[in-house]
Amino acid sequence: MRWLPLYHALCFSLWKALAHTVELNNMFGQIQSPGYPDSYPSDSRVTWNITVPEGFRIKLYFMHFNLESSYLCEYDYVKVETEDQLLAIFCGSENTDTEHTPGQEMILSPGSFMSITFQSDFSDEERFTGFDAHYMAVDVDECTEQEDEELSCDHYCHNYIGGYYCSCRFGYILHTDNRTCRVECSDNLFTQRTGVITSPDFPNPYPKSSECFYAIRLEEGFMISLKFEDIFDIEDHPEVPCPYDYIKIEVGSKVLGPFCGEKSPEPINTQTHNVSIRFRSDNSGENRGWKLSYKAAGKECPGLQPPVQGKIEPLQAKYFFKDQVLISCDTGYKVLKDNVEMDTFQIECLKDGSWSNEIPICKQTEMDVESELKSEQVTQ
Repeated sequence: MRWLPLYHALCFSLWKALAHTVELNNMFGQIQSPGYPDSYPSDSRVTWNITVPEGFRIKLYFMHFNLESSYLCEYDYVKVETEDQLLAIFCGSENTDTEHTPGQEMILSPGSFMSITFQSDFSDEERFTGFDAHYMAVDVDECTEQEDEELSCDHYCHNYIGGYYCSCRFGYILHTDNRTCRVECSDNLFTQRTGVITSPDFPNPYPKSSECFYAIRLEEGFMISLKFEDIFDIEDHPEVPCPYDYIKIEVGSKVLGPFCGEKSPEPINTQTHNVSIRFRSDNSGENRGWKLSYKAAGKECPGLQPPVQGKIEPLQAKYFFKDQVLISCDTGYKVLKDNVEMDTFQIECLKDGSWSNEIPICKQTEMDVESELKSEQVTQ
């Protein structure tokens, strides 16, 4: 009975010889069952692992297929799978068992790896010739097939053999992540007394991964007030206050905010002439942004009364810092200021709420005085 251990040892060695794995790294190739086009051996197992570069998939198709047929392909079969997904399992003859054979089917891997396993059982009732298959690497069009939003391009996607790249619209800069389009918005200076400031591209969604800085710098004595428009849409979080995108407003040593969400902040009277607005966005989201208007007003100066025989231009109910008025006199009169006669005199409302000078008087000219005296003498 010593031949039994020897028999089992020979069978195990033969099984080891027929069970092996082939690693394939070419961009195309041919795979055939053992012994093809002759009949394949029993108790045979071969696995072909195909790996192509990233950015490619693997397309597999069969030119000939003739295996033993069985229920659920439990005897002889060809199994096609990826690392974690079964793509197909085939058996039978392409002439008679079309339900389980690949036929004209093209099998496409989801990624750059595909594994093909051929398995035959211990016996075959007939002579089966096996299979002849071909594979090739096919380019993935990431621009049309990209399902992961986190990896897709913000603006423009360009596909090439083996990969893709992103680019941005005019005025935008490609972020270091090579997919997000941001804007350079760190040097916005406003020096007019009134103005409008918006997030980039408002009312369209603002760009991602951007840090914007807006500075309102006016002369000391002005006080800036801010008013946000009704359209206010900045990415928010239901539990954490403004963790993603936000506006912060620096007023002197105070920082107001952060502001985000869909409700615009109340009007803000800053009580200062210098205001800084900082707006930040992260790398996700499609929110419309914000718009605000600002205006500046100074301290109010006391009301003015025109001099006797004179007038003030412009004549207003209220005057504020930087407002100017021009004093002039009626015909036959001159403006007299510090014993100097002049046609007009200008004063200005100062930042502390006072006028730069007092209202001068209107004095009748000497020529007009002499004319009046002569007229009186003639009358007498």
